[in-house]
Amino acid sequence: MKINRKVKIIAGSILGIFVLLFLVLVVHIATAKPVEIDNASLQISRIDFKEPIDSLKAKEIHRNLKKIPGVKTDRLNQETGVLVFFHDTKVANSQTIYNQLIAMGNYKAERFVVPQAIANKKVCPVMNDDSFSYKFSRGIQRIFN
Repeated sequence: MKINRKVKIIAGSILGIFVLLFLVLVVHIATAKPVEIDNASLQISRIDFKEPIDSLKAKEIHRNLKKIPGVKTDRLNQETGVLVFFHDTKVANSQTIYNQLIAMGNYKAERFVVPQAIANKKVCPVMNDDSFSYKFSRGIQRIFN
């Protein structure tokens, strides 16, 4: 009888912890508000270089990019040749920045344009709309909104 009672206590404790954590998750999803960032004019863009990039060329690209008005920050992956930069859309769009950068250095590169299917998604492109976690959190939000 004592072993049976200990098993019931352990099972009850595990079930209680599970229920408590589940309730915390539901309350968190229900009360979480979307983060509002006042960066409506800040955009991230990408340029793919078709030529090998060494450290000197990377510094040159960085200097040339900083000369272009509207560019905030940039990161260049030398191994893959991918340049990612933030820019202010009120000052310049990505096409203008790309044209100015290519004119400054005559690089072999092309501007990355997001495919239409991904651009029209309402959620993060990495998040799967058919996943259980997405459907669960959307269901909880619909209940409490």
